Amino acid sequence: MSTHASPSDSQCPVQLPAYDIARDTRCPLDPAPAMRERQAEGPLTRIRLWDGSTSWLVTGYEAHRAVLSDQRVSIDPFRDGAPKLSEGEASMVEAAKKQGKTAANSSFIMLDDPEHARLRRMVTSAFTIKRVEALRRPTQQIVDDLIDAMIAGPKPADLVEAFALPVPSLVISELLGVPYDDHEFFQTNSKQIINRYTNGEDRLAARQRLCEYLDGLLADKLDHPQEDLLTQLAERIKAGDLTGQEAVAMGVLMLFAGHETTANMITLGTLALLEHPEQAALVRDSEDPKMIAGAVDELLRYLTITHGGLRRVAVEDIEIAGQVIKAGEGIITVNETANRDPEIFEDPDRLDLTRDARRHVTFGYGIHQCLGQPLARMELQVVFPTLLRRLPDLALAAELKDIPFKHDGFIFGAYELPVTW
Repeated sequence: MSTHASPSDSQCPVQLPAYDIARDTRCPLDPAPAMRERQAEGPLTRIRLWDGSTSWLVTGYEAHRAVLSDQRVSIDPFRDGAPKLSEGEASMVEAAKKQGKTAANSSFIMLDDPEHARLRRMVTSAFTIKRVEALRRPTQQIVDDLIDAMIAGPKPADLVEAFALPVPSLVISELLGVPYDDHEFFQTNSKQIINRYTNGEDRLAARQRLCEYLDGLLADKLDHPQEDLLTQLAERIKAGDLTGQEAVAMGVLMLFAGHETTANMITLGTLALLEHPEQAALVRDSEDPKMIAGAVDELLRYLTITHGGLRRVAVEDIEIAGQVIKAGEGIITVNETANRDPEIFEDPDRLDLTRDARRHVTFGYGIHQCLGQPLARMELQVVFPTLLRRLPDLALAAELKDIPFKHDGFIFGAYELPVTW
């Protein structure tokens, strides 16, 4: 039983530490120092948010998995007590409410089971291992073509613009059936959505533009079906399995998540390898697919690009790590500290591509675990060895302190990564 007052108790919030995800600019690939301090206090602590409200903070690995697998915890951001990590996020929810939006008419990742499971099943077949493996050869061609263009172009080059962003954008465009010629449009709006300082109305407007775009594509797929995921969704609409709104929300989610997260992982993964040349050599010199797969999982563990935590709210009283979380209280689980938990990963701050890192929680845990993780893994397994083998002299063309990292985003990465070879 907790000896602390409830986070909803107004007598003590000012005494609690602030929720601070600012990373040390000297060690930008490590979790925020404040999050590490909270982790040292225990796997479950309390923090004060930007608006004076309070929440439970989960920094330990086992507690993290316990929360995310508990059916008495809701992902619905419209529920009372659900934590909002920034003023922009709070204003977006309020603006959505004014428009009559709820989790039920938004993305299925905002829904709890059973509705979440019903909608998720509609698209799981596109991300099976067999379907993803069929994309490996086309992905290899995309990667090689982009490296060819880099080699033929000027040096230094911006790896983000020339490589990290185009790779997953081209792959997800192929999978979904989205014209890659429209990539500037969906990338620009995606960036606006994930910036934590974008106000609610602007964030909703960016999402609405993507919704209208996907709505038009789905209508076209009904008239001109192709072998892609949007055609499958359009056929679900025609069969009455999905509403148009549900299909559009799914398309927006997959288009957004399918390029933004992997692009940042390619950027930071490349940076981490260049900062650890002995680890880069393991990837460059290995012909073992299992070794490469393991190296990708270790990079995913070490970097953990989800920046800011996963938000939940308890719908019943639950006990986690010896503390009672009461119904209606908010919970924030921190992926990056869970992945650096010394009780689970020996010497967790060391990048070791030979370690077994498969237990990492970079893709989340439980029913909301990332649907597209097989695709992301495959892309990264192609990207890193190919890049290091074809450009063996690849090196940073800027000091680490001068790289513009995405401290303002819910997904961590870098806006630019100057490289030469």
